[in-house]
Amino acid sequence: MSPKSKKRGVLSRVFSRFSNRKSQTAVVHAHDQLEGSSKAASEPSSSDFPSTHSVPDLHFKFPDNSLRSCIHGSQPPISRGRSGNEVAHSSHRAALSGSQDFPRPPQSFPTLHHSYDHPAWPGVHGGTTSFLASASGFRMRDINYYEASHVPASTGGSAGDSSIDGWELLLKNIAPNALHDSSARYDAPKCDEDTRVEVIGEIMDWVQDRNAPQRLLCMTGAAGAGKSALQQTIAERCAKSNVLGGTFFLSSADPTRNRASTIVGTIAYQFGLKHPLLQSAIVAAVKRDPLIFSRSLQSQMEDLIVLPFQNLQRNKDINIDTFPYVILIDGLDECKGESNDTADPTHLDVDYHRRGEDRQAELLDAIKHCIVNNDLPFRVFIASRPEWAIRTALEAGGALREVAYRIELSNKYDASGDMRRYLQRRFEDIGLRTGDLKWFSESDIETLVQAASGQFIYVATIYKYISERRASPAERLKIVLTWTPHGDQTTRPFEALDRLYTKILSAARNAYEAVDTHHGRDFLLLFRAHHLSAQSILDHVMPSSDLLSALLGLESRAEEVLISDLRSLVDFEMGKRGDLRLQDWVYTHLAKCCMRHIIECPLDFNSPIPDRWDALPLPESHRLSLRRAIVGLPYFLITPLLSEFFSSSNSPDNEVVDFTRDGGWGKIDHLSPLLYHSLAKVSYHTFGSWIEGLRRFSFNLNFRKPEAAAVIFEFVKKVDA
Repeated sequence: MSPKSKKRGVLSRVFSRFSNRKSQTAVVHAHDQLEGSSKAASEPSSSDFPSTHSVPDLHFKFPDNSLRSCIHGSQPPISRGRSGNEVAHSSHRAALSGSQDFPRPPQSFPTLHHSYDHPAWPGVHGGTTSFLASASGFRMRDINYYEASHVPASTGGSAGDSSIDGWELLLKNIAPNALHDSSARYDAPKCDEDTRVEVIGEIMDWVQDRNAPQRLLCMTGAAGAGKSALQQTIAERCAKSNVLGGTFFLSSADPTRNRASTIVGTIAYQFGLKHPLLQSAIVAAVKRDPLIFSRSLQSQMEDLIVLPFQNLQRNKDINIDTFPYVILIDGLDECKGESNDTADPTHLDVDYHRRGEDRQAELLDAIKHCIVNNDLPFRVFIASRPEWAIRTALEAGGALREVAYRIELSNKYDASGDMRRYLQRRFEDIGLRTGDLKWFSESDIETLVQAASGQFIYVATIYKYISERRASPAERLKIVLTWTPHGDQTTRPFEALDRLYTKILSAARNAYEAVDTHHGRDFLLLFRAHHLSAQSILDHVMPSSDLLSALLGLESRAEEVLISDLRSLVDFEMGKRGDLRLQDWVYTHLAKCCMRHIIECPLDFNSPIPDRWDALPLPESHRLSLRRAIVGLPYFLITPLLSEFFSSSNSPDNEVVDFTRDGGWGKIDHLSPLLYHSLAKVSYHTFGSWIEGLRRFSFNLNFRKPEAAAVIFEFVKKVDA
């Protein structure tokens, strides 16, 4: 049976072999202290070497070059040019240039024929066998001594086993597609030379100011704001300046780079390419713990980046002034949770979403703990949509609030001029290619820039659609400028944007509706209601967000929870490309809420009423929401009737019948004096138009619910008298 590899000092191994020969004496030329400037990455403990008084003096001589195949340690000693007794450690460059990080024991070892005729072994017959003949001035490191002539290279692969190929194991736990110059990201978006000048300048100033106290930069922006293009541009500039340490570009659509588990390993891999001694230390860390990639992100970062770098820094084996120090991580929000085969398929999307948020937060915590809180020269630049993990970390009281430099791609960085130059340059190139330099106009570009609402992805999508090589650019530009979202449309110039927004909305809906206290709520309908209010489409009837939430029967500050996962979309003019039927549902839902609010109002409608709304014996929020409900009800009832998509399924007929049966119109009649004065103060919505809305609705309702329609008609006649 072949012996297992054991971590014992070679001196103690040899001593145990010859300890029964009491009459033997020898001379050993092995010193305990290495003389020279280069040191190994890790020191063996004192227990690895026998005490000096217990080891006989031995002279080792090893045939050929077999010692090199028998020695395993964090950094094997290799002799180089000597001066006197100096024997220095090399960086073992040959071993580090490929996937083979350290030499392995051969499948068969040369047979050692021991002869004790050498003068160093007086009184003992036989020849001479010694290790490192004539060597001096070196220190024995961690060595495996093999007594058998045939030993397998692998010894079981246990943790810390010297047979494990650390570099190869590292390569199995990285994401090559996440590198800024990977083939998978060929033709990655980046900024034109004369665009985004202001924000690029601010970022590069932060990169180059190594004395600035904030070593973490967080850039947030809406979906399509150009974050990835900025990151790619910064990556290329840093690479050209030799300061780029590592990059990781996340993408939710690429399963090889949408998990946090490969981020640290990929950064460590890139660092290892920058310095051979750092690579050796990283490899040694992987060999010590082959399961490191299954541990927490903080443990990975400490063992693979922080500790190796600190050890070299402490021993002055690395020049921190010249070492590439910039780390770029793009698309933090696209980091998903690790797969879980046992998860309930019905909750898979929600679970992934939550685990993804947890992993994003874990990565931010690891960066803060390992890099920001340590005296390391690195500067980390993270770009993300303003989703939960990074948003909460940067908010007041968040973990990164006081330590991060923040850039928000908002109105502060107006991209309109950049988008004009972007389209102008590319449209001119199309004109040169087609031979028609007048195929577009300046007003066309201005229309597209205004429609983009500050989002670079819009103009990039438009250009990609127009520049289709097998189509007429002029015809496609006309389609874009005149396109409206009808159901029979065959052209889809905004298909890429539709996919992006649908993906974000779907994820937000699933996460919201999965909360037990949100059971039965229609996320898209509630969001659309708040969106219409924010657009001021219904200025004359729509309340503020908090009052609208109360009107919708939601808890306090429900609107903040509603858009928690939509912070990257709230500035988009989604209504211009939305489905009109969704608006019908919104109005219908609001009409139902108004009727329910009136019926459930705690006001005593049988008692005399005051002459002012603010004198009603109700809490202020109830007074405001009651008035909004009464004023807005006719508008919400009549608007769906005007839609080309109207059907009886869009009308709240049953709810109107219930409202009528429960005396809803009588309650409004009781408040009609106050209602008249309130409507007289509202621009563009007089008491007469309020009456006309109810009259038109009752006329339409008469074809479906004649009894309820008759009650409404009589109510209108009485109030209008």
